[in-house]
Amino acid sequence: MAKIKMKKKSTSTDMTAMCDVAFLLLTFFILTATAKVPEALPVDTPSSTVQSKLPDSDLAIITVGKGKVFFDIKGRELRKRTLEGMGAKYGVTFSEDDKAKFALMDDFGVPVAGLKSIIDMKAADRTKANQGGIPLDSLDNQLKDWLLVSRRAAIDLDDKELQIAIKGDAKEEYPKIKKIMDILQDQKINSFNLVTGMRGKDF
Repeated sequence: MAKIKMKKKSTSTDMTAMCDVAFLLLTFFILTATAKVPEALPVDTPSSTVQSKLPDSDLAIITVGKGKVFFDIKGRELRKRTLEGMGAKYGVTFSEDDKAKFALMDDFGVPVAGLKSIIDMKAADRTKANQGGIPLDSLDNQLKDWLLVSRRAAIDLDDKELQIAIKGDAKEEYPKIKKIMDILQDQKINSFNLVTGMRGKDF
């Protein structure tokens, strides 16, 4: 008896739902992602397997690279109070507008006398500006004053000790890092963080 052959129908899959899910995920990741803020002094940090997150406020970061030293303070009110203290110490007057702009800035590397010109720049121009670094010579040690004033401001505002972190380039010469550590120890700061990059544990 002859077999009846069934006609083969072409199968088609409706991809509408899959496209919707893909675009929803794409939209979610774009909206929740945070762009990396360009650094005024980009450094290649040494690798480490230690995972420890730095606090978002009451933190001072000293960045060392290319023979320059940059300084950054986390916390808007802390930045304003520190700028006021440094202005009073060095005889530089900063307006309320200057303080508001400085509160939103990231790291900087200029002497106090040249800080107003950096504050007046746009964020994109600021990262491209040729900043020579904060002086830390024996006759003009402004880094020491930035640390001292910002620590006092942290105690005045939040009644807590300012945390310190050193972010050094992996190729930076040791004497420069040692000089910064000496400045910290002169102020009885014996506990600080070293910022490193993440690497696999199998290295």
